[in-house]
Amino acid sequence: MTVTKLDLDNWFTHHAPKDAQVERYGTIRDAARELAEAILANTPASDEQRASIYKIRQAVMFANAAIACNE
Repeated sequence: MTVTKLDLDNWFTHHAPKDAQVERYGTIRDAARELAEAILANTPASDEQRASIYKIRQAVMFANAAIACNE
């Protein structure tokens, strides 16, 4: 998939939340927090534990971008 200038304009622009977006961001963040807490409670402290929680953070950021950049 080719990246275009329009993509860059969209990705590197602030998108203020509107309407129900704030609630949707919160729903995603709360669900991700639950998973991160389950991982923290059920895995030993390790590089893998940290990586899995980091990837949850990445997933939240991309999900938020999906909301912000595609509506």
